Amino acid sequence: MKFPNLFKPIRIKNVVFNNRIIATPAGPYHDKAIGGAGVIITGSVNVSRKRASYSRPDEPYAFDKYQIEATRNRVIIAHQAGAKASLELIHSGQYARVDDYAIGPIDMVRQDGTIVKAMDEQMMDEVANDWAETARRAKETGFDLVMLHFAHGWLPAEFLSPLFNKRTDEYGGSFENRIKFPKMIVERVRQAVGPDFIVDMRISASEVVDGSIEFKDVLEFIKIIEDKIDMVHISAGLDINYEGNVHMAPTIFKEHMPNVEWAAEVKRNVSIPVTVVGAIMNPTEAESIIAEGKADFVALGRPLIADPFWPQKAKEGRDEDIVPCLRCQYCYHISTERKNVGCSVNPRYMRPDLVPLELPKAKKQRKVVIIGGGPAGMKAALVADERGHEVILLEKGDALGGALRYSEYEELKIDLYNYMKYLIVQMNKSKVKVQLGVEATPELVKGLSPDAIIIAVGAHPFTPPIKGVELDHVYGALDVYTRMDEVGHDVVLIGGGSTGCELGIELARQGKNVTIMEAGDILAKNGNILYRVGLRQTMDKEKTLHSKMNVKIKEITEEGVVYEEAGEQKHHPAQTVILSTGMRTNPNLIDSFYGIVPDTFIVGDANRPRNVMDATREAYLIAKNL
Repeated sequence: MKFPNLFKPIRIKNVVFNNRIIATPAGPYHDKAIGGAGVIITGSVNVSRKRASYSRPDEPYAFDKYQIEATRNRVIIAHQAGAKASLELIHSGQYARVDDYAIGPIDMVRQDGTIVKAMDEQMMDEVANDWAETARRAKETGFDLVMLHFAHGWLPAEFLSPLFNKRTDEYGGSFENRIKFPKMIVERVRQAVGPDFIVDMRISASEVVDGSIEFKDVLEFIKIIEDKIDMVHISAGLDINYEGNVHMAPTIFKEHMPNVEWAAEVKRNVSIPVTVVGAIMNPTEAESIIAEGKADFVALGRPLIADPFWPQKAKEGRDEDIVPCLRCQYCYHISTERKNVGCSVNPRYMRPDLVPLELPKAKKQRKVVIIGGGPAGMKAALVADERGHEVILLEKGDALGGALRYSEYEELKIDLYNYMKYLIVQMNKSKVKVQLGVEATPELVKGLSPDAIIIAVGAHPFTPPIKGVELDHVYGALDVYTRMDEVGHDVVLIGGGSTGCELGIELARQGKNVTIMEAGDILAKNGNILYRVGLRQTMDKEKTLHSKMNVKIKEITEEGVVYEEAGEQKHHPAQTVILSTGMRTNPNLIDSFYGIVPDTFIVGDANRPRNVMDATREAYLIAKNL
């Protein structure tokens, strides 16, 4: 077996787990349940019937009379391929979405105007009993274990962390006081479920926000309650707080496996199994964590949204067939303000009615010509090929990948680069006839006698009409990657979209003094909320990276850039000027391929420049319906 430690069984009490992979509650669990994980955490349940505990006011209690069968169904779904069924127990505390008031460590009024009432001892007693009762009911319903959610700023974490807990009574202040209520919850749960039922607990090793709990206190709390729990699940960050959220679900601006050393330190200090979560992207990384004894389990969230069959493919040694997660955050409702939630690489996520688990073969085989070998073109080709069509892909460059080729040159784009490699591997395994170095023309395409044409020619960089743009020291953002040795020390980067900002970070890390000039009032406006938070945090750490907003570029000179700011004309010196001013489609080229056959479609950036998620979904659906 290629990953023997990852698939080594482990016994905890009376339960044998057939591998070390835990599927977190992120996203739907139905596909993950048949994808090969050892444990399926089948979503969350609120521990209390009381409205002040709910994440959603209209959400019924999971173990009410009319909900129990739906909750029992979670167990059946999780068990169908041999996984163990877990249930995350949560109380949202001061962050609960309520109709009246929320509860938490202190009296406060939230930014949205909701009143939060400080819990008194009677409330604590009631809520601790709610945790215990819900855990007991989960056991009776057939779950193999429960996970107590003590992380990410929810109610127990609000008491543990001085960031939230400003109480001056015996439940606040010192570490010993702050742990009293969370410890009470754990003790009540253990008493309710008995000694043989498995109790897991998720906790943030660090909330990664100034003034929050220190790791030494987290470790001490785990040691204190170790005899009451059977597993501990090490995470980081906060949920509702954006500054901490980008460390809970790490963006591209954070390294892979950021929580592993915290987990390893916990493992050195306790005797119970330890799980680690957070940007564990591939089986090689997961195997190394287990093999090196840094944790006993790995928990996967977004990687199993990208590919629910990640575990099965790893077990079979087919890791090159795993669809890589991009850490783009579009699967996360907070990041997108609940607009256009989806997965950049898995169009089935959130849309199972449109995207079947297995593609049916086409009733009639057709010849499909695809023009362009970028991510949209390759996705369309793979889907059409899977349906049994004869597919010819024409790419004018000498390699597949399109704009993704530039991800090879930037550390921040490692996940995007891995996705490009995945697509190319799948193309090489398919029956698609790829013709590289072939620039498609209407005559050439017509001569292939297609039944359908998919235009995936992408977009090209826009060069603004700025005086001096033709000077030798002016480069396009996509051209500069292969000419880094020509870039001077002082750089002006015109355009503060995501491409420009990421390039600015890369250049700053290479020792360049970089100034980004943006016409608008926000950097990376095309990025989602959490992307922009992670971007800002990263840019703030780069001392040689600067930005100017609301500026208008007037001229590029041999010495630098002339710009207008607040009505005043200024000059900024630069040895190199880089244009990152967006992409444009080529309507004349696109229009030239119409009229050859009735079934002609445009996918990806050829339609209009946007992100990988939209291009992937569009390419899939067009090819699926041919």
